[in-house]
Amino acid sequence: QVQLVESGGGLVQPGGSLRLSCAASGIAFRFYAMGWYRQAPGNQRELVASITSGGRTNYADSVKGRFTISRDNAKNTVTLQMNSLKPEDTAVYYCNAYLGVEAYWGQGTQVTVSS
Repeated sequence: QVQLVESGGGLVQPGGSLRLSCAASGIAFRFYAMGWYRQAPGNQRELVASITSGGRTNYADSVKGRFTISRDNAKNTVTLQMNSLKPEDTAVYYCNAYLGVEAYWGQGTQVTVSS
């Protein structure tokens, strides 16, 4: 059974930082590309950042220079370090694993940026 379990969300003030983690099980993690998506109320789910099995990263323009995605293949985890958070970063953040036609999602973790 494939499981992606996110953690690390919460309430933070503008300008603050949060670190999201996603623990994967049931997949050969090192072969999968991993991504973080987010969905705000009334909006479509959008890609925030991704990292290939080889470590190549990609970021949405809105988070470049502020967010960093990384992976630890020994621990089957992917992390999203979020700095200089803005109110518009408020959303449910989802972890995603994909390989070819296979795609798996976590249950999501809420991030709220507010003073």
